[in-house]
Amino acid sequence: MELFKLIISIIGYGIESVGVFIIAWGTIRSWRRSMAVLPFKGRDVVFRHFQHNFAQVTLVGMDFLIAGDIIRTVVVDHTLEAIASLALLVAIRTALVFTLHLELEGRWPWQPAPAAEASADPTEPESQVRP
Repeated sequence: MELFKLIISIIGYGIESVGVFIIAWGTIRSWRRSMAVLPFKGRDVVFRHFQHNFAQVTLVGMDFLIAGDIIRTVVVDHTLEAIASLALLVAIRTALVFTLHLELEGRWPWQPAPAAEASADPTEPESQVRP
């Protein structure tokens, strides 16, 4: 049983490491792409592009961090402290999702999109810059 817990713990830490790598790599990638188009586009457009890409990368990285923490908490560490840590991490991620959505879209996730936005392709924001 101890070997099983060790293996699951290593897997949990591995998944969390992937989350950290995604956030670090995505931050650098977002910054480099934004700086590459800065001479050609306005600062506001470039900033929105960076902000959008960084938000997406952060959310994906947080998903991996939470997944690794869930695996380790459920299988390996059943302490109240570990469960409280997991609950705090999930609460932070939830607040982050809502605030990033509000900042990027200008509305809360449960509010309907304006008519002009609703007819546009949601995968291609108008302010997105492709270098």
